[in-house]
Amino acid sequence: MEKVPMTSGGLKRLQEEFHHLKSIERPAVIKAISEAREHGDLSENAEYHAAKDKQGFVEGRIKELEGKISRAEVIDVQALSGTDIKFGATVTLIDDETEENLTYQIVGVDEADINKGLLSLNAPLARALIGKSVGDTCEITTPKGSKSYEILKVVYR
Repeated sequence: MEKVPMTSGGLKRLQEEFHHLKSIERPAVIKAISEAREHGDLSENAEYHAAKDKQGFVEGRIKELEGKISRAEVIDVQALSGTDIKFGATVTLIDDETEENLTYQIVGVDEADINKGLLSLNAPLARALIGKSVGDTCEITTPKGSKSYEILKVVYR
């Protein structure tokens, strides 16, 4: 089985979602199905079908989270150091075209949230940054054309 790299914060969020689904969402769906059954004919009972659909989603997500949590490879970012960019690095870049400073932390796929500055390890920019260090430039191709960034700072926190 392939390991799923993530930070300790990412694992904690997955575990919290897993616990919420098992202890709150699952019992609520079971209760909704039970109540909908009491309304009679199931073939024309929209509440029953909606509850069953939600049950399928909840159970599927629980299984998905179980798999990811069991395959989690937690990387302690605070124990890392150096000037080369690798998983967990917080990187400050400057867009060569717009002169805009950008800061991203390279994290696991399930942790990514570009609005919070969390860049997926599988994102084209992250893949271009891995292995580079301060002063290097990286280029990526986007749908709008080529973009170039200079690496200003690399920290592990």
